[in-house]
Amino acid sequence: MAESFRTTPIKTDKMPPGIPFIVANEAAERFCFYGLRAVLVIYMTQYLRNRAGEVAPMNENEANGWYHLFLASNYFFPMMGAFLADVWWGKYRTVFWISLVYCLGCVFLAADDTRLGLFMGLGLIALGAGGIKPCVASNVGDQFGKDNQHLVSRAFGWFYFAVNFGSFFSISLTPILLKNWGPKAAFGLPAVLMFLATFIFWSGRYKFVHLPPKGKKFVEETFNRESLTALGRLAILFVFVAVFWSLWDQSGGEWVLQAEKMQRHVNLFGWEFELLSSQMQAVNAIMILALIPAFQYAFYPAINTVWKLTPLRKIGLGIFTIGVSFLISAWIESQLTAGAKISVMWQLPAYLLLSAGEVMTSITCLEFAYTQSPRHLKAVVNALYLLSISAGNLFTALVQFFIANPDGTSKLHGAAYYHFFAGFAVLASLIFAAIALRYKEVNYLQDEAPANS
Repeated sequence: MAESFRTTPIKTDKMPPGIPFIVANEAAERFCFYGLRAVLVIYMTQYLRNRAGEVAPMNENEANGWYHLFLASNYFFPMMGAFLADVWWGKYRTVFWISLVYCLGCVFLAADDTRLGLFMGLGLIALGAGGIKPCVASNVGDQFGKDNQHLVSRAFGWFYFAVNFGSFFSISLTPILLKNWGPKAAFGLPAVLMFLATFIFWSGRYKFVHLPPKGKKFVEETFNRESLTALGRLAILFVFVAVFWSLWDQSGGEWVLQAEKMQRHVNLFGWEFELLSSQMQAVNAIMILALIPAFQYAFYPAINTVWKLTPLRKIGLGIFTIGVSFLISAWIESQLTAGAKISVMWQLPAYLLLSAGEVMTSITCLEFAYTQSPRHLKAVVNALYLLSISAGNLFTALVQFFIANPDGTSKLHGAAYYHFFAGFAVLASLIFAAIALRYKEVNYLQDEAPANS
């Protein structure tokens, strides 16, 4: 570690100087990731070419399967990133060097519209995005000392805002680029943004706090009885969280293809326009920003008056809620199968329930994973939580490949597909509720002994 790098937080009661660089980096990286993710299924089913330059797209089942395998890979590699940062390189070097791998993947995807370019690009992007994921958020917390701890929540608020800000604009813009200028423009802009994200992060290297890696001490702290017990207790719960993500990430795949078959001509207060199928995902970011304060200041207090809302109960309700959202998708699919022409606006209630489930499950899981993990396991438990997202997408990918018939049709046709996942989530929420009753929370706070609750 270079001596010119700061290894302890600056003594101040103000926002650390490295935070703007981290937030700007996150906004640009999320623009890149959500932009390419938004159009990926449309690209694979409509624009993919063979080596002769002829259009050679995938069928819907194949495209959905590869889409979910890509997402599963993104959330599998965080464990690698956590060990790399905590044992050998430290967070800054891990984020910077693996970001360059991420950039290379974006270049492959933009430059080559064949399956070779697709798989090389997505493989490198998954390695890059997954590798930096466990480091970026924890890097925010590393910047604070005892004099400015009261600003941590504000910093994470800006961090979460950056995620949704970047995703909203990329999901809105990238489909337009794909339709009007093709894959090179649609993937080229995210590639430029990823290079910008890496440059911003590098520019702030002398502003950051660089906590040194722990080396062998990290391994010794991780693989002891207390640590393994804590990891095992949380792993059981995260199995059910994987079900939530199995459904949630279908909003970028199966729901996009469903929207492609719907009436997308919209008249909004006299303003008429055609909404692209990939752009519907942008409403999730808007709804999240609106629902977070609504839940914190209205819904949660109201429910608490009649039923105590523990973190595990919030998570269980979120899994149940996303299952109900798929019942709406099933109804939409039944109308389409019957030949009805219905507006894409009918997806809005499904997105509302999906976003409500995200607030209850995703945000609560981040907090729960932090408080329930011993101090030296915060990054590892965060990576374990991300593995639940990987497992959920892997399950969906396997379902897609299993139900595919040789002629490209599906064994779970029409509404049956959505009914399957709706029932899967509702059943998982009920089993989760039974297991949660037996879970005894143990809150591990920084610089304190564990406090039983």
